[in-house]
Amino acid sequence: MKLYYFDVLNPRKVCALARHLDLPVEFVHVNLGKGEHKTPAFLAMNPNGKVPVLVDGAVTLWESNAILCYLARKAGSDLWPTDARQFEVLRWLMWDATAFAPQAGTLYFEHVIKSRFGMGGPDPGEVQKATQGFLGFAAVLEAHLRGRSYLLGDALSVADFAVAITLPYAQQAQLPLQDFPEIRRWHAQMNTLPAWREPFPDLAEPAGLAEAI
Repeated sequence: MKLYYFDVLNPRKVCALARHLDLPVEFVHVNLGKGEHKTPAFLAMNPNGKVPVLVDGAVTLWESNAILCYLARKAGSDLWPTDARQFEVLRWLMWDATAFAPQAGTLYFEHVIKSRFGMGGPDPGEVQKATQGFLGFAAVLEAHLRGRSYLLGDALSVADFAVAITLPYAQQAQLPLQDFPEIRRWHAQMNTLPAWREPFPDLAEPAGLAEAI
């Protein structure tokens, strides 16, 4: 298997899971600064021109949450459950993609990506809007985590790898977590996983194109 990545949010979660499951994955760094994500060869794998992409024999898969589920199934892992809990996982993946991640991801973009790639300072309007949105959705997550070790209760799942993805950058992205002790506790628990702390196989090179994020 080959996993094409760059050290930003969505590739981070699939790299972390692949390493956590100790899968025989060849990590292929895509140099976004050189436009490698826009070459004909890469676009043939993912017409969106974005990372991550997984290639496993005849299977080529893009979209990070789909890759999470594929890798867990490939490993025979219960992180992608086959019983009724699968619907719970799907619920949290969809909630994250449509609600939580857009708010947290905007703060990550404004405070981390712009600074990293010389794109100017944060847009105060975008920051204010995303902060308010984040607070609302974080309250939902906080309430759900009370009395639960992970999103599905006592069982770690791919949903945790997806929903927690901005939390390693909480300080840099200025995520307002001070009033959410359960979210902080949950992420501290994720940080006990070596692959979560160190998901990337090596240091990626700087990129220059925000559209690739």
